[in-house]
Amino acid sequence: MKLLVCISKTPETTAKIEFTDGNSSFDGSGVNFIMNPYDEWYALVRALELKEATGGSVTILNVGPATNDPTIRKGLAIGADEAVRINAEGTSSLFVAKQIAEYAKSGDYDVIFCGKETIDYNGSEVGAMVAELLDLPFVSYASDMNVDGNVATVTRDIEGGVEVLEVEAPFVLSAAKGLAEQRIPNMRGIMMAKRKPLKVVEPVAFEDVARVVSYSKPPEKGATKMIEPDQMDELVRLLHEEAKVI
Repeated sequence: MKLLVCISKTPETTAKIEFTDGNSSFDGSGVNFIMNPYDEWYALVRALELKEATGGSVTILNVGPATNDPTIRKGLAIGADEAVRINAEGTSSLFVAKQIAEYAKSGDYDVIFCGKETIDYNGSEVGAMVAELLDLPFVSYASDMNVDGNVATVTRDIEGGVEVLEVEAPFVLSAAKGLAEQRIPNMRGIMMAKRKPLKVVEPVAFEDVARVVSYSKPPEKGATKMIEPDQMDELVRLLHEEAKVI
């Protein structure tokens, strides 16, 4: 199978979040960046498992500047065969999806993987947009996937249960927890990644239809009030009058 895995670079979960340029841009100064876990642990690893089981190749694709190259190299160290970076800042989900779709058009890929969301924006938008732009079936939040020939059986979590679907390749899939188990790159993989090709492609022209005006952080938590166990009336009063939850 010919598999394409879309990967993103995100701040690690403990990063301190600040904004710049009038609160319109994320301030990456001093921030440690990682590969988005849903892309790495589930999408990429499941693609590698399919390649190992059925043969074929795995290509990883990132939309971003040259500073993303170390993150891309990690994907190669885990086992991807080749990597592509589209040389552009991802200004919006639609911009990123457009770049991915334009590159994928000539690739004849059986499955295009992406994580269910990035841990910084949590938008869950790019996979569906890519599928729409390519006029392909889209399966979201996949937690299990088995392939028999050209047909994949995919399980996804839904409200109150699970849903099992069958879909013929080619299709786009977003990976959720459970689709695979995390792999740690070994020394051999790290050394081989240095010799694997990393292709840089210029972006296609595209004008965003929406732009970020500003970001804001949630209000800081107030001081904690401790209520004695025997003062239930006071607790009820505070929940009603101050917290306004009852």
